[in-house]
Order: sequence, then C-alpha cells, then structure tokens
Amino acid sequence: MAEEQAPTVDPITLEVVDLMARLVGLFHREYEEAAAARSLTGAQAKVLALLRRGPMPMRHIAQTLSCEPSNITGIVDRLEGRGFVTRESDPQDRRVKLVVATDAGRSASSELRESLNFAREPLAALEGDERAQLRDLLRRMLDSTDSGTSPGATGSTGGSAAKTG
Repeated sequence: MAEEQAPTVDPITLEVVDLMARLVGLFHREYEEAAAARSLTGAQAKVLALLRRGPMPMRHIAQTLSCEPSNITGIVDRLEGRGFVTRESDPQDRRVKLVVATDAGRSASSELRESLNFAREPLAALEGDERAQLRDLLRRMLDSTDSGTSPGATGSTGGSAAKTG
C-alpha cells in the first residue's frame, strides 16, 4: 500500500502568496490608521464599508466579517450613537432588524475610502491595462470561491475577523 504524499506547491505559488500577504498587511495597517484618524475602529469602518451594498441584517454582517454577532451589536450600537447607522425592521420579516447606513455614515465611509493611499502607490507602478488585467485576475480568483461576501468584495478590506469596536 503506497503512502499518500502531500501535493507539492510550486515556487511561484508560494511567492505569490507571500506577496499577497505583504500587500494585505500594508492595506490593513493603512486602513486602521485612516479609520483611527476619523475616530473609528477598524471594525466600525468595515461595517460602514459593508453597508455600501445596502441595508443588511446584523447576522449577515457578523458572518461576512467572521466575528461573533454580539461583537456586531456593540459595533452597531456605537455607530448608531454617532448617527452613522440606524436599525430598521426588515419589510420581508419584521422580526429581523436591518442595519442601514445614514447619509453621515455613507459620507464617513466614502471619505475614509478616498483617503487611502495604499492602493494608489503600489498600483501606480502598473500601466492602466496592467491594472485592468490585475483586477480581472483578482476577480477570477475571488469568483472561484463561494464566499463573495468578504469585505474585500466591497472594495474595502480583506476578510479578517473584526475586533470589538
């Protein structure tokens, strides 16, 4: 009986993974700094970014950000206290509360997103057609997964777990 061997990973794949990890690290650091400059935690900023898609149940926000629903309750409480979100009953199921970004919340999220220099600097090294090719390749990679619900799909952050904030 032959022993099963783990598949080998080619050196290019390993290098791509390492490079992507470095880029994600740069992005997270700048994203957290930009959020803090607006008196937001990274988790609060991620929730606001996620709400660009439209109103959503807190349970879905928790699943998308890979965190506990109780954490989302605290995050939403603080965002609501600042006038960035409201809770509304879902017209389809009145038992479900939807989190809805207010104009102030959408504005804060847009301002934060526009302030990020991270994407501008590394992408500036690429020509327009190279950026489009990279975008298409990244979409293809993400479309091959079944998640499609990560914050990255909104153009904000990767799928890291949100901290209470």
